[in-house]
Amino acid sequence: MNQNSFLIIHGLGGSGADHWQTWLAHELEQRNHHVCYPTFSNVDSPNKKVWLEELSASMKAIPEDNNLTVITHSLGCILWLHYTCSQNKQMAKRVILVAPPSPSIILSEAKSFYPVPLVENHLKRTAEEILFVHSSNDPYCSIDDTKNYINLGHPSITIPNAGHINPKSGHGKWPWILDLCLKKEKISLYA
Repeated sequence: MNQNSFLIIHGLGGSGADHWQTWLAHELEQRNHHVCYPTFSNVDSPNKKVWLEELSASMKAIPEDNNLTVITHSLGCILWLHYTCSQNKQMAKRVILVAPPSPSIILSEAKSFYPVPLVENHLKRTAEEILFVHSSNDPYCSIDDTKNYINLGHPSITIPNAGHINPKSGHGKWPWILDLCLKKEKISLYA
């Protein structure tokens, strides 16, 4: 029997108790879904190689026959883009990349994650459905910089004035992302 699994990937600094990712993990667990929500090493000064190894270990803990939805935030989006570079098969039914930081402005605490691999094929071959979620006033990714992700050719939505889509911008409890995760129809139709 195929179960729904969810892999939630945090960004720089982790997510913390007040973040929508932590709220989402709890809500999904309350509905008896399999949730993998790893905390990566050195969240304030991460190393891409270490985080990729930790992500790979987390992926191995998810049964292959499960319907996997991956939900990333911020630097977690870039981590997922790097991870897909080394994969040659579909691993997830859905991937939702929320508030990816600008690929052209290097975050000093996460230099090893740059350059960002912006290759459409990598995402397409590893997931059935892909959705980018941006904010119109994200301090880490301008509207102009979101075009780098939009140009990959996957569905994308921009939420007006949502900041970095984190607790600081009012995204602790975020019912929209829960509804999106639980949708049975294609997410591209929902967006």
